[in-house]
Amino acid sequence: MYQIKIIRHIKALLAMNTGKIISELRKEKNWSQTDLAHKSTVSREMIGKYERDEAVPSIEAAKKIADAFEVSLDRLVGEGVNAKFDKKTLKRFLDMEILEDDKKRTLFDLIDTYIRDAKARRAYA
Repeated sequence: MYQIKIIRHIKALLAMNTGKIISELRKEKNWSQTDLAHKSTVSREMIGKYERDEAVPSIEAAKKIADAFEVSLDRLVGEGVNAKFDKKTLKRFLDMEILEDDKKRTLFDLIDTYIRDAKARRAYA
C-alpha cells in the first residue's frame, strides 16, 4: 500500500512541470529532441509529447532522461531540496562528509566568502 502511494506521488510530481523542465534542460545543452532521444533511449516522439504536456513520462523514462541530462529526478520534476543541483554537484556535497572537521570548516569558510562576495557584487551592480 505504501509503495502505491509513493508511485502515485511520483507520478503527480512528474505531471507538474516536467515537460517545461525537459524543454529548458534540452535547450540549455543545445540539444534537439532527436539528440535527447538518442542519449536517453526514449523516442523523439515521446520527448515531444512530454514537452507539449500531452503525456507524462513513466518513472523509467524520467530516470533515463534525467541520466541523459546528468541531473537528479528531483531536478527533472522541479521538486525537492536537490532540485537545483546537477548530479556532479550533489556528489561533491556528499563527498565532503568524508573530510576531517577542520578541512570541512575551511572549505565552508571559502564557500561562504565567495557567496558573500557574489551577493555584494549583485547588490551593487
